[in-house]
Amino acid sequence: MTTYAGRRVLVAGGLGFIGAHLTARLCAADADVTVVTQSLAAHQEDVARFSIANVRLVEADVRDASAIADAVAGQEVVFSLAGRSGAVRSMDDPAADLDVNCRGALVLLEALRINSPSARLVFASSRLAYGKGGDAPIDEEQRPDPLCLHAVHKLAVEQYLRIYGRTYGLQYSIARLTNPYGPGQPGDRTAYGVVNHLIHLALAAQPLPIYGDGSQLRDYIYVDDAVDALLRLGLAPGALGRTYNVGSGVGTPMVAMARAITEITGTGTIQFVPWPAMAALVETGDFVANTGRIRRELGWMPAIGLHDGLMRTVAFYRSPMASAR
Repeated sequence: MTTYAGRRVLVAGGLGFIGAHLTARLCAADADVTVVTQSLAAHQEDVARFSIANVRLVEADVRDASAIADAVAGQEVVFSLAGRSGAVRSMDDPAADLDVNCRGALVLLEALRINSPSARLVFASSRLAYGKGGDAPIDEEQRPDPLCLHAVHKLAVEQYLRIYGRTYGLQYSIARLTNPYGPGQPGDRTAYGVVNHLIHLALAAQPLPIYGDGSQLRDYIYVDDAVDALLRLGLAPGALGRTYNVGSGVGTPMVAMARAITEITGTGTIQFVPWPAMAALVETGDFVANTGRIRRELGWMPAIGLHDGLMRTVAFYRSPMASAR
């Protein structure tokens, strides 16, 4: 997207799973990119490649008001991807989820208000905000009814944005992401990112645990498609103040997704296991996103289907590039 050429762009969480893909795309588009990350040491390969691309790398906690104020100064577009993830994880440690996700967001918003009031913010929210799914795809008019504290905190940040928009003129857009997957997520990440986790298990010839009978539908979105949507939200005039579902719009039973992985890898076996107690309590049931709004208003549609995305992800993890990480 050449319209990012020369623009000053900040990616908070720019070395995370989605963030690293977004940062790479912005570099390819010749943007002037700054990344905030909590740890440079945890992302040494990305640090090396982005340093070569002249990305400004800032090691700071998103709650560090002084560092974030410096990072946002002069930025034109800010992508907010930093924070903690995981529904069960938020229930196990609610105070940490609140502190990182809510206080961190307020630190960023205050920094923008004071140091870069004309910047545009794109916030990565979650489909978990809706709570229970249903028989039909869920659109953005569905009343939120969260089942876990992580979703409550995501919704709180969405409300912060609306208040800062009304009161201070903050320009923002919100992306409610479904279940992103794709190359680059570490194999030890288990609190979220089920697709990547199952791929790592299959490649290690280990059982793939599926809760219950695995019939629950999920909407899986390949990371490149998610990044495409975020980039559009960062520039499209019509996206200001709007909330968009970012998903495939296709529901796939979890067990079908897992079986596709074992077929592609040729290794791993499906293992049905009982629902862990907390996971059962926060389970949303079937969830498929209605993506009609973002198609109509921004012309965005996912380009990579689940099978193709799984093939690409498996190929990546089998490549020398992945083994070097």
